[in-house]
Amino acid sequence: MRLGVIGYGLRMKEVIRHIKLLDPAVRIAGIVDVLEFPDLVDEDGLPIPNFPTVSKMLAAQKLDGIMIGTRCSEHTAYALEVLPYGIPLYLEKPVSTSMEQWKELHKAAEIYSHTPVVVSHPLRLTSIVQKVKAIVDSGEIGEIAHVQATNNVPYGGVYYHAWYRDESITGGMFLQKATHDFDYLMHIIGSKPKRVCAVTSKQVFKGQKPAGLRCKDCEDNRTCEESTVGTNEEQNWPYCCFAEDTGNEDSGSALIEYENGVHLSYTQNFIVRREAGTRGARVVGYKGTVDFDFITGSITVIHHHKEQVDRYQFGEGDGHFGGDAHLAANFIAVMKGKEASISTLQEGLRSALLCLKAKEAAVTKSYQEVVE
Repeated sequence: MRLGVIGYGLRMKEVIRHIKLLDPAVRIAGIVDVLEFPDLVDEDGLPIPNFPTVSKMLAAQKLDGIMIGTRCSEHTAYALEVLPYGIPLYLEKPVSTSMEQWKELHKAAEIYSHTPVVVSHPLRLTSIVQKVKAIVDSGEIGEIAHVQATNNVPYGGVYYHAWYRDESITGGMFLQKATHDFDYLMHIIGSKPKRVCAVTSKQVFKGQKPAGLRCKDCEDNRTCEESTVGTNEEQNWPYCCFAEDTGNEDSGSALIEYENGVHLSYTQNFIVRREAGTRGARVVGYKGTVDFDFITGSITVIHHHKEQVDRYQFGEGDGHFGGDAHLAANFIAVMKGKEASISTLQEGLRSALLCLKAKEAAVTKSYQEVVE
């Protein structure tokens, strides 16, 4: 099978690695990127062509699948260009970074509903989420009454040192990070969001250092706790995270009401380090509570009305706690016409809309209705 890749960055390289591990016969047939890769060859030693535009790549190559992994603000535009061709599409999250983009893509999704799309929301496919979903659906804890979810990100520096620090590209941290969590939580809860309120803060990663300052040029780079000088991240995370042009909030919380009456509290921050990192949720029913954490790979089921606690342990998994491999397998099957997408464009749009409304709620200090 032949892939066309739009945006050949670190993320797409990682997804393609998983695809080739599952199907070594897959080949990259063409690349569209702001950078050129003149020396790139495939597994047969043949050069991989670079194209200046998507239309030229599609005119020159017969493709079985297209993958979009550009910077976030470009996802929608490329998706709009590709969808009419009907070629299976792998689309990175977030699918949109503004309401204007979202409305365009939502309309296109209806017009080109025949085009199969796999959105990069791998957490819903992890062994942990699938087990939690099975526990909830079995009725073991009763109907869901309440959910508390957290994401304490221990590698948050990337969002203030690297290109992610530009909010005009990322759309802010709800879209950049919570989009994953909102998706898998909707999957577990089994209901659509109805309304949301939210608040964000920027308490740490701000300052008066000059715009564009790089760690290597800063006089404090030997004493600053966040300096990347001399670390493995020096090249990829070059900028000062305490400069006046450092974007993105460093914490945020949302309160979400779903159509089935459940409400969820969600909070994320990018300040914690080391073992302070956690990512998961507590799902509460009348009969029991399920706690789970992706980082520790643990699920705990506490039965409310009998002296019983069940514990499950999962391995770390490769790439989004093992979800990337499942998503890659699904995309391969979609390209072969053997499966439907298990992470659809409609679901990707729903998560992006919730993120956009959470962002709007934080800015306007109001509740926002989540209406598709």
